[in-house]
Amino acid sequence: MGVRWIVTYPDTVLRERAEPVTDIDGKIQQLIDDMADTMYHAQNAIGLASNQVGEPCRIIMFDISAKDAPNDLIVLLNPEIIEADGLIVNEEGCLSIIDYRADVKRSERVTVKGIDREGNPITLQKEGLAAIVLQHEIDHLNGTLFIDHISKLRRELYKRRLKKKLLKERDSSSQRL
Repeated sequence: MGVRWIVTYPDTVLRERAEPVTDIDGKIQQLIDDMADTMYHAQNAIGLASNQVGEPCRIIMFDISAKDAPNDLIVLLNPEIIEADGLIVNEEGCLSIIDYRADVKRSERVTVKGIDREGNPITLQKEGLAAIVLQHEIDHLNGTLFIDHISKLRRELYKRRLKKKLLKERDSSSQRL
């Protein structure tokens, strides 16, 4: 199937709590391959959660290696943060949040457990950017977006700006018909 369409806010699938993966069958393997194709195809992408491609199951992936030499793809099914400490503030963006970036507070270090695409248990201990990406993608699986971590005022300003943009796009496309 290859590159999939990335779902954008305010699509409701982004607010769904993803269901655990119970059977790692051919459909799940294909979804993982498609997600990797989609993530590497998207500009500046370093992580992706399955509900961002419209599949609310608990799969995330990330690769924080250099974009011109991707080689460190980590795939996690049913990931859970089991330990977190420290505090870091970092500017975040998201493929599902159009044209917006903001500083977000996250734990500096996390320990995450899950299973790999073959069903083997895996535990990751990450810090810095990898910890941020893990938290961001696991948030997606819980129906939480990075804009939920910013002030209500900034979130409302973003929503208002997005609404204007979508109305403008709708008006210009209806004028072309």
